[in-house]
Amino acid sequence: MEPSNHTTNQTTVIHFILCGLSSDPRIQMFLFLVFLVIYLVTLLGNMLIILVIRTGPQLHTPMYFFLNNLAFLDICYSSVSVPRLLVDFLREEKTVSVNGCIAQMFFIFMFSCMEVLILAAMAYDRYAAICDPLRYTVTMNKEVCCQLVGGAWTMGFLYALINTLPLSELHFCGPSEIRHFICELPSILDLSCTEIFTSEVVFFTSAAFIGIMSFSFTVNSYIHIIATILRIPSKEGKRKAFSTCSSHLIVVVLWYGTGLFRYMRPSSASSVVLDRLSSIQYSILTPMFNPIIYSLKNKEVNIALGKILGRYSFSVSHST
Repeated sequence: MEPSNHTTNQTTVIHFILCGLSSDPRIQMFLFLVFLVIYLVTLLGNMLIILVIRTGPQLHTPMYFFLNNLAFLDICYSSVSVPRLLVDFLREEKTVSVNGCIAQMFFIFMFSCMEVLILAAMAYDRYAAICDPLRYTVTMNKEVCCQLVGGAWTMGFLYALINTLPLSELHFCGPSEIRHFICELPSILDLSCTEIFTSEVVFFTSAAFIGIMSFSFTVNSYIHIIATILRIPSKEGKRKAFSTCSSHLIVVVLWYGTGLFRYMRPSSASSVVLDRLSSIQYSILTPMFNPIIYSLKNKEVNIALGKILGRYSFSVSHST
């Protein structure tokens, strides 16, 4: 009895080739500098947010506790893809092992899930502060805040685990070229020689559960927040109430808009360029924009940041 074609004609792919963003060496060097600046700004901005919150006693509140965790998440999320992208700009052969690709997807899944859950927790915090201010300190006590963040970490880990475990059962026999700059599930499933139905079902079921739950919770919170703000009689009161949640609302729109576009549009509408642009937006640019948005839109953060920079400039001038 002759062996099947599956075993005789198909080889096992152990490395993928990432196409990256460009094959032109001059463009690659320009992009290297651009993304290096973006990454450094991301690290500096989010580290400053963490430093400001840790050193500012007036910022030791639930809202800034969640913002502190969001800043740490943005550092982690950006670090999953950008360092690898920077290295690829400097070498000709952009290869990554199958296991390395799956590991990168694990952390992308985990941090993206945690991000939407932290954003939902921040929406609930704003709901409690604006819609039920008299019970705010009881509703959002330290134990509740820690449980919400701990739940986000646990859900993120489980979400990543159930979406990457089925990938270990897939067989890759060629082609091995990923038309992207990072390992993302849609790009990997396109290269599988075995059935991908299980992976697709697990992904869309879990993504729909996490996405719909967190998104509907966030939207519902803001419906009540906006309704409450509209009932405030004074314009100044409305302005102050809205200013406390406007930065969070901008971050939510940026995150969900590009993420949903990347993963939820039909395959018939697929475009390599659009996929890359949307991935750059939510995995690289959004972590950079978040601290900028919160710094520009938040008066308390600005004041605390000014104090830190003022102390630093004074110590430098005094030492010289």
